[in-house]
Amino acid sequence: METARVVAAVFGAIYALLGLLGFAVGTPLFGLFEVNDFGNLVHVAIGLALGYGVTSAATAIRITRRVGAILVVLGLLGFLSADGFGFMPLGGNDIWLHLSTGAVLLANSIFETDDAPAT
Repeated sequence: METARVVAAVFGAIYALLGLLGFAVGTPLFGLFEVNDFGNLVHVAIGLALGYGVTSAATAIRITRRVGAILVVLGLLGFLSADGFGFMPLGGNDIWLHLSTGAVLLANSIFETDDAPAT
């Protein structure tokens, strides 16, 4: 399996699991991350989107690029509004979580290539 697909599968599973744990455990998750229902839904949606990326290398590259960019933007927004403008917590430890995972996903999408023959 191509690296992009593996990265999409691993990060997709982690984000989906964290979203589901947020519903079950509540805030603060692991004593580090403030969560709410909207944020949990967003994390589950990110996990499902990345899970969809496993279908092909080209899809994995596209999905990891888009999700990575979204996570970097969310991380930067955390500096401006820790409460996510009233929608979901973005400050504190969420900043480094979103920036680091977004950077990994973006780097993966930039350096990975789809060597499949054109159809």
